[in-house]
Amino acid sequence: MLPVDITAAASLHAQNALQDDPALAAVHDRIRSLDPSGERFARVLRDTIDQLLNGEVTGRYDWKTLFKTEKTHAGTIVEINLQREFKFDDGDAMDYKIAGYDVDCKYSQNFGGWMIPPEAVGHLCLLVWADDYTSRWSAGLLRIERRWLNAGSNRDAKLTVKAEHRDKILWLWRDAELPENVLLHLDDADRTAVFAPKAGQARLNELFRRAQGRRIGRNVVRTVAQQKDYMKRVRGNGGSRSALRPEGILIMGDYRAHQEIARSLGLPVPREGEFVSARVTEAGPGRTAPQAVIAGIPWALARPGDPVTAAPLLPPPAGSAEG
Repeated sequence: MLPVDITAAASLHAQNALQDDPALAAVHDRIRSLDPSGERFARVLRDTIDQLLNGEVTGRYDWKTLFKTEKTHAGTIVEINLQREFKFDDGDAMDYKIAGYDVDCKYSQNFGGWMIPPEAVGHLCLLVWADDYTSRWSAGLLRIERRWLNAGSNRDAKLTVKAEHRDKILWLWRDAELPENVLLHLDDADRTAVFAPKAGQARLNELFRRAQGRRIGRNVVRTVAQQKDYMKRVRGNGGSRSALRPEGILIMGDYRAHQEIARSLGLPVPREGEFVSARVTEAGPGRTAPQAVIAGIPWALARPGDPVTAAPLLPPPAGSAEG
């Protein structure tokens, strides 16, 4: 299945490429079968960027704060993490062997900036792009032909794909959603308030107050808490979940019961390793907003003028007393 957002010309070329290049078609189909929605691929890219930022140790959340050497090695780490996630075999001449064919992997933070080595000419390349500032990513396949490349101007004689030939790329996913780097996209006042407290627990509490209705990944939690037991700092029994409950704020995790509550309230549903916070109020008669029934009582998202009341206890995960 081809992405829906590519141009008609690119779509036609892609159809022809699939028909004319059995190896390209086989690799395309294999990757899509491993990850039909692209969620696994997106998660690898999110985790790789977070791995480079290393927020638990450094407190960083912005790609621009990486050292030049870290940015240089980003492509290698993307390559390794994709192979680990999808268990691609090692290639003979290129990075991977997928569906029995050699495939090279190239990543760029800048769209179109993939650096193609001369030895990749004639081979299939998996071209990957992700941008934390727009929260978008793409991945596509291209059989490298020398006539489609700009001349190399660096010491390694690496080449780039000419802009007018990017329509030759067979997109697996194009401009897909990259899980948000919440800290990067908070406004300055909220971000300053989050990092103002000295204690990691207080910083996490402020994060869940100020980033309501947004998916917050565990790497964001690590960066804010900067503590080894960062996940404990979210939960009840002394964590943010119990600290913010008197303020009417729920913190839903990736447990199925929590996901159903988020869905019923019309919130983003937390995926694996994610949390979503929101202030709620009991849904009185005539309240038409989306509602979730918790412990037999209907709750709705609180409006700015609603009085602050304690939030209900969330259903605990199986085998846990936490709520």
